[in-house]
Amino acid sequence: MSRLNRYQEIAVTLRRHGLGFLANALGVNRWIPARRAVPETPSNEQPRTAPERVRLALEDLGPTFVKLGQLLATRADLLPQPFIVELSKLHDSASPVPAEVIREALRDELGDDPSAVFERFDLTPLASASIGQAHSATLHDGTPVVVKVRRPDAVRQVHEDLEILQTLADRASRLWEPARAYNLRGLVQEFAQTLRAELDYLREGRNAERFAENFARRPDVVIPRVFWDTTTSRVLTLERMTGMKITDLAALDAAGIDRKALAKTGAQVVLQMIFEDRFFHADLHPGNLFVHGDGTIALIDFGMVGEIGDELEDQLTKFFIAFTSRNPDALVRALLDLSVTRGQVDRDQLRESMVSFVGEYEGRSLSEVSFARLTTGMLTALREQHLQLPREAALIFKVLLMVEGIGVLLDPNFDFVGVLTPYARRLVKERLSPAAIARRVANASADAGELLLEMPRRLRRILEVMDRSGVEVHLRAAELEPLVARTERIGNRLVAGMIAAALIRGVGGLVVGGKRWKGWESGLMGAGVTATTTLVGYLLWTARRHRP
Repeated sequence: MSRLNRYQEIAVTLRRHGLGFLANALGVNRWIPARRAVPETPSNEQPRTAPERVRLALEDLGPTFVKLGQLLATRADLLPQPFIVELSKLHDSASPVPAEVIREALRDELGDDPSAVFERFDLTPLASASIGQAHSATLHDGTPVVVKVRRPDAVRQVHEDLEILQTLADRASRLWEPARAYNLRGLVQEFAQTLRAELDYLREGRNAERFAENFARRPDVVIPRVFWDTTTSRVLTLERMTGMKITDLAALDAAGIDRKALAKTGAQVVLQMIFEDRFFHADLHPGNLFVHGDGTIALIDFGMVGEIGDELEDQLTKFFIAFTSRNPDALVRALLDLSVTRGQVDRDQLRESMVSFVGEYEGRSLSEVSFARLTTGMLTALREQHLQLPREAALIFKVLLMVEGIGVLLDPNFDFVGVLTPYARRLVKERLSPAAIARRVANASADAGELLLEMPRRLRRILEVMDRSGVEVHLRAAELEPLVARTERIGNRLVAGMIAAALIRGVGGLVVGGKRWKGWESGLMGAGVTATTTLVGYLLWTARRHRP
């Protein structure tokens, strides 16, 4: 299909589902030929809600748009709940690839016919999705595996649709205010990165091995092995996981599984990913969780993951401190720090929302309140202020909400906040530890040192601008003496500040990085604090002594 035909298809599909305003906002109405004018509301169609119309349009537009809808279904900070519920119904499915095409793909990637590479290979797929399809197979040593094969035209179709989406996002951002307010360009770029990563099965294999390493000491979690001899960027061979679906309550009860214990274990698995490993499975819907007869949990499908960097960890820590302390002002600061701010934010209105948010569970312990209800209220406040979460933060909240939902299904009395609290407290404790403080102080001192080193260059640029613009400065002799004295004081403070920064950084580096200094940690921190306090006292004393 040509690029022009694809634009026409998008425009016609949107208009056919009563989304002409969206076609106009995206600037694709002009691609509808006059002879193919499409009515906004077909007479033979029952009235549908706006969320339903959006879902149906995305389904008609194909795999890339279905995956876009699935991503939007995780963004309660961007869309109202009715849209979240409706878009969550989108399923990534596609018609099966012909057997001969799969056979040819395996020959190209693995160098031989599947009948030679595997002891057994079933050309009838277990599942067929937009990017690839899964086949059951057996290795020559008898190991049952699942072989994922990427569709032949998947890369071309995805890249073409992503280019179109980026063009439409750019056009909409110029024509439509909501597109600018919600950073549509950034959202599409984020989606493009996620989808392109899913095209590479080598990356998914590495993700699986990383999870296996993180859970190596947990006998209640099983991660499938990756068989690299039969894995490429287009073919992925994983150990086959079987078991009961985690939401199949009848099967779990028949197998004698303790559902209460299973709910707690499942939550602990996810919380370990987020708060300890800082690397988490971002697509933990029930279809990706199996339960074995002994109660162990098996995870599959590692194409979508999230990773928590130092900055996000610090932001999440501030949020959980504010959340548990029930401090509206601290919550406002934490949410603004965590969010991607677009445009002007009404801080007073946001604070009122947080006061109302905190008031809903005033006088009750956190264990008595639904985490889902609290999170939904907070995300609604963000959406009203056009505050957007970064990708990883949005995925974290999505995963936590999903875990609570599964936990409550398994055990109606499941206390997710009670399981979550120890992990959040540990995160806060680690942030306030001497080593963590020393590390942040060292980073701050490095920034201060860099700023001081940049000052001469910046001052020189200012002088050059002043010289070109012909700025003249007139001074009387009597004015020179206080100016020189003030310059001397500033110089003394800069020197003292540089010494303090260097000292703090040095002590921080020794405490954080040097194993042989472990026994001296308290002494080094004490010396650093004493020296820094003395220098700060000197700076304050000089400022007070010369104050006019």
